[in-house]
Order: sequence, then C-alpha cells, then structure tokens
Amino acid sequence: MSRVAKNPVPLPQGVTATIGANLVTLKGAKGSLSVPLSLGVKVVEEDKALTVEYDASNRMQAGSVRAHLANIVEGVTKGYERKLELVGVGFRAAVQGKTLNLTLGFSHPVNFPIPDGIVIEAPSQTEVVIKGVDKQRVGQIAAEIRGIRPPEPYKGKGVRYAGEQITLKEGKKK
Repeated sequence: MSRVAKNPVPLPQGVTATIGANLVTLKGAKGSLSVPLSLGVKVVEEDKALTVEYDASNRMQAGSVRAHLANIVEGVTKGYERKLELVGVGFRAAVQGKTLNLTLGFSHPVNFPIPDGIVIEAPSQTEVVIKGVDKQRVGQIAAEIRGIRPPEPYKGKGVRYAGEQITLKEGKKK
C-alpha cells in the first residue's frame, strides 16, 4: 500500500493556492497551473502546506493528485527543462521566431512549431533546450522532437536526450 498521499506538499514562499470544489490552482513566479480533483478527493491548505484528504475508496487517485501537486509546485517555482542532442553529420537546429528549424538528413528541413507556454532554445547547432512550467508538456514536446529522427542502433545518429545511452548493434559480417 502506497503512502504517497499522506505526505503534505509544502508551499514555498511566493506560491499561492486557490482551492475550489473540483480544481486546485497554484500560482508562482513562473506562472500558474491547475490540477483537477476526482470525486472523493479534496485538498486542504494548512500551515503553508497542502494535504490531500480522501475517502477509503479513492486512495489511488489521492496519491496521483498529491504527486501532481508536488510537480506543479516545483514547476511554478523552478520550472522544468529537457535537453536534446543532435548526433550526425550535418544535423543542425536553429530557432527562428515561433518555429524550431531542424536539418536531420531528410531531403527537406523540418519545421517544428513551438507551442504556447514552452520555450525552446538552441544554444549550439547540435543542442536543443526545452523549458516550461508543466512537466508533462515539456516531456511530451521533447518526445515529439526526438520522434522526428530517433537514434538508430547501428551508428547512433539521430536526436537523443542529453545523457541517453544508445546500445549500438554490431554490423553485418562478411
């Protein structure tokens, strides 16, 4: 049995919580995000911390709500960041306005539109940094960009997460 929901989520200074009947909204320095609440789950603010209260039948939703609250508190205070590396000859990335231009060895350049609430930077031609408040959206955008040209298993060329280990296969033998 998990005891995740029993731990309170501390609210750092500068973060305010607005608790409604079925929605909790947190506002911080980086922005604001909301968490929908399931039936039988409610959130109570006491001593600059959020506590999740639940019925006996909704224990599993309570743990998820508490984890989402903790992720949102970190997002509105520090934000989330995901780094991608482009590995391959001629693979380049550049940000122009609201699009990320990728040259990944295809016969055409790939233009990826940058969604609202997400900041994409290209500090060098082979690095892409994705920043945002919402952990799920930052990870989803990083996965979509990686999915354009995932690393292939023979030479390791493609778009990979920073620090990702690619196990290379042995080539065909004569």
